Formats: sequence, C-alpha cells, structure tokens
Amino acid sequence: MGPVNWLAVVLAVVAALVVSIVWYGPLFGRARLAEVGPGGLGVRTAPARTLALSAALLFVSAAMMGHMFARVGQDTLAVKPWLYFMMSGGLAGAFVIPSLWLSYTHQRISTRLALIDAGFWLMAYLSMGLVFWLLKA
Repeated sequence: MGPVNWLAVVLAVVAALVVSIVWYGPLFGRARLAEVGPGGLGVRTAPARTLALSAALLFVSAAMMGHMFARVGQDTLAVKPWLYFMMSGGLAGAFVIPSLWLSYTHQRISTRLALIDAGFWLMAYLSMGLVFWLLKA
C-alpha cells in the first residue's frame, strides 16, 4: 500500500463542496426549494454550520477514497486510470445513493428530491475521483 496523498484528500473535499454549491444553487436550488418549501428539511440551518459539517463529513469520505486509491497502488492506477472514476462513482452508486433512497423511502420524501440528491452525490464523488486522478494520488 502506498502513502495517502493528503493534499488530494483536502482538495477532493473542496471539489465536492464546489459541486454542492453549484448543484444546490443555480442548477437545482429552485427545484429543491419548491419541493421542500421555505424552511423545510433543515433549510433554516446556519450556512456556516452546514458548510463546516459538510466539509467534515466529506473529509471522511475523501480520506477513505485516498486510502482506497493508495491500497490499489500507483502502478495499477497508472495502467488503468478509469479506476479513479469507477471506484469513486461506484462508492456513490453502490453505497451512498441506495442508502439515501432507502432513508428517503422511510421518510416518504419525493422521488424528485431523491433524484436531485442522488445526482449530487454521484457528481460529488466523481469530482473527488477527478481530483485524485489529476493529482495521481
């Protein structure tokens, strides 16, 4: 197992936060607001607190990704660069999104909101994979 590139981990968190700002801002902010209503589902939470919590939790995911890529090794990743995207997108598609949908089903949250959030998680994880690929972590 090679060393974890901690710079890539931190930049992957930043990339996912940028995706979040764009995704829940200009892309789907209005659709989400229409779905949850003003003040619904924690929208009243202070932005600084939400950002800090999001960054901390994304750091856990990015650190796990960093360890995963270090475990696979640079030699393998150099020959098979698509693994960055297959593995990061696979984490979102096989674990995060199904967990989200299961939780949303129990809470009776709409399919529209589930699709918006599932799309975010897929794009966030793929953006983290992109950062690791760009930095060859």
